[in-house]
Amino acid sequence: MTLSPARVPAAGVRRLTTTLYGYAFLDDFVLLYPVYALLFADTGLSLGQISSLFALWSITAVVLEVPSGAWADAVSRRRLLWIGPLLTAAGFALWVLVPSYGAFAAGFVLWGAGGALGSGALEALVYDELDRLGAADRYAGVMGRARAARLAGTVASIGLAGPVFAGGGYAAVGAASFLACVLTAALATRFPEHRVRPETTGDGWAATLRTGLAQARGDRAVRGALLLVPAVAAVWGALDEYTPLLVRDIGVDEATVPYLIMLIWACATAGSLLAGRAERLGTAGLAALLAGAALALAVGAVARSLPGVALVGLAFAGFQLAEVLADVRLQHRIDESRRATLTSVAGLGTELVTVATFGVYALLGTDRAHGTVFAVLAIPYLVTALALARARATTA
Repeated sequence: MTLSPARVPAAGVRRLTTTLYGYAFLDDFVLLYPVYALLFADTGLSLGQISSLFALWSITAVVLEVPSGAWADAVSRRRLLWIGPLLTAAGFALWVLVPSYGAFAAGFVLWGAGGALGSGALEALVYDELDRLGAADRYAGVMGRARAARLAGTVASIGLAGPVFAGGGYAAVGAASFLACVLTAALATRFPEHRVRPETTGDGWAATLRTGLAQARGDRAVRGALLLVPAVAAVWGALDEYTPLLVRDIGVDEATVPYLIMLIWACATAGSLLAGRAERLGTAGLAALLAGAALALAVGAVARSLPGVALVGLAFAGFQLAEVLADVRLQHRIDESRRATLTSVAGLGTELVTVATFGVYALLGTDRAHGTVFAVLAIPYLVTALALARARATTA
């Protein structure tokens, strides 16, 4: 239950949020991002081997997503937040020190495990600490800015990867990525954590998982909030991987593509920063937001022009904002003892729908233009908006 003190402790909120923003930035400040596929190819891996590594990465995240959330509820969430980046750092060290298919595979398993440990645990820790300080109503704005910090970290890593690689090759970008992970882990130890962990009987985290899933089955509001997260986050998250191909189809030269991609992600960052003010939109407002973003995506994708790219950026801003709001709705509906567990369940749903979207894109894209596929994949958002509107009408 949210406390309502006369005055929210500013120092406590400041410590939490500054730690969070720094953690989010460093967690995505990985200079290996834009060049690791080149590392694999230069080591002699075939396209099939590289694809199998990506599949292994996704499988690891899917398998560990929910158990790691239950573990976070059963033990310390802060502990998982510093263990995760250290696992990722170990994986990057393997890639650079002993580049081979086996080392790359082990690195992806470690990276997937590290990401799974933080998924669910971070949102749960932030919400509960804000709640303890009587500031749970700030969660939307705080997490919106945290997502913007992640995007800034990604953009900064892409911008620095070129000159660092030119100066020191794969060893230099690998060392920088390793250092960023270690700094992320060190910063995670500064997260406050005042939660009293619940007493569990039997098998600990497995019991936490069972009780969390039981809450989802028995509470319609929780179940709806769980389904909304992947419905909002998955499709546009998958489409992000294809935006360079979409942009190139408008006829710009290769050197211009990165700048237009940065424009799209600048729009997404702006969407994150609007989350605090947009929380008051409610169900009807969220439905309108999704419908508008879907239309902007469809029209912008088929336009095959620079204004069309701007519309795609506007759509991504809407989807990013809706994703934060969907997470807020979920956090407001689940209790503290199972918060990380159910957040991870939502994350698992997002991973599965994302993989399915990749498959649909591959199927549709064999004989259709990228703009057409983008427009088709805007339809699920119109369906979600309609479902929200109907739910709002039924409730009214």
